[in-house]
Amino acid sequence: MKRSKKALSLIWAMQCVIGGFSAMAHSADVLDRIKEEKTITIATEARYAPFESVENGKIVGYDVDLMNHILEKKLPGVAVKQLDLPFQGILPGLDAKKFDFVVTAVTVNKQRVAHFAFTVPIAESTVALLKRENDGTITTLNDLSGKIVGSQAGSGQLQVLQEFNEKLKASGKPGIKEIKQYVSFDEAYADLANKRLDGVAQSLSNLGPLIKSRPGLFTTLKPMLGPTTYFGWVGRQDTDSASLVKLLSDGISEANKDGTMKALQQKWFGFVMDVPANKMPAPAL
Repeated sequence: MKRSKKALSLIWAMQCVIGGFSAMAHSADVLDRIKEEKTITIATEARYAPFESVENGKIVGYDVDLMNHILEKKLPGVAVKQLDLPFQGILPGLDAKKFDFVVTAVTVNKQRVAHFAFTVPIAESTVALLKRENDGTITTLNDLSGKIVGSQAGSGQLQVLQEFNEKLKASGKPGIKEIKQYVSFDEAYADLANKRLDGVAQSLSNLGPLIKSRPGLFTTLKPMLGPTTYFGWVGRQDTDSASLVKLLSDGISEANKDGTMKALQQKWFGFVMDVPANKMPAPAL
């Protein structure tokens, strides 16, 4: 039996509707899925105080407060599933789509910015040299020749330390005796306190609260080990993640401009940092 023109028109219209729904579903990106599922999965390294640490079984810190402030405004009703992971696995895990976004302090460098999408800065990450306060053998950065210095494996701070070591050697000095790599900075601090290290390369923003919490034990050299650098949060550099990266980056920018960021910095660091609000500067490293 031949179908009537009316029936054929109805079938065609239904196919158009179904096709439209299919196209909409296919075009849904990470942010759309987060809104639909009411959950965002975040990766964090919770051993990086005061950005993140664990207190009474709960992740707390500057990044957490800033994230919650932004998500309450930008994604109300969305629950946060926050994963505590070793730093060395965070960016590979993001690449493998094991979570939606990285909310932890990640130093921007040329290699990372070529592969990942960074937000605007959340803080300055310029690297300083932490040493024992009573160690009179290190008074300038040149004194690091022949010393044992540590930093975190896979970190931007380690990269700065390695580049500084190359400059020492290029200037005709022996260079650092050994660069030790650690899973977490807490392990490096312990070795420094116990004289198994002579110094630790770490971001100055992390060191103020550490020195304050252990008076008389640690201090820093005034000259920085490397150029001015910044921390950002990280998403995947693809069209699927672009709207989520923009939402969180815009939230950081707004918090910077309205004073929220500085209030949280004062709370967690004991000082404030002037960081760009509108874009991430091109990395020097």
